[in-house]
Amino acid sequence: MYLGALELDILLGDVRSLKEKRSLVKPVIAALARYGVSVAETGDQDRYRRSLIGVAVASADVAHLNEILDTCERTVAARPELQLLAARRRMFGPED
Repeated sequence: MYLGALELDILLGDVRSLKEKRSLVKPVIAALARYGVSVAETGDQDRYRRSLIGVAVASADVAHLNEILDTCERTVAARPELQLLAARRRMFGPED
């Protein structure tokens, strides 16, 4: 079994309140959840224009794991209302 984690550092557009931020972040989280991953906002909850979104997934093989994490990263990068600043990935396998 392999485990993968993806942390997405996101800059939001012209956001002036936490309510506006939630209205942008919730659809991103919902879109990622459709890929069968665990996803949540894991950081910068009190900052209006920034968000850290964490994605975790388990898979039987590393190729499938990479495919899922790549799809999640591309999904976020393609959204015009935000800017993906960084994507950090960690993988854990049977030897870890």
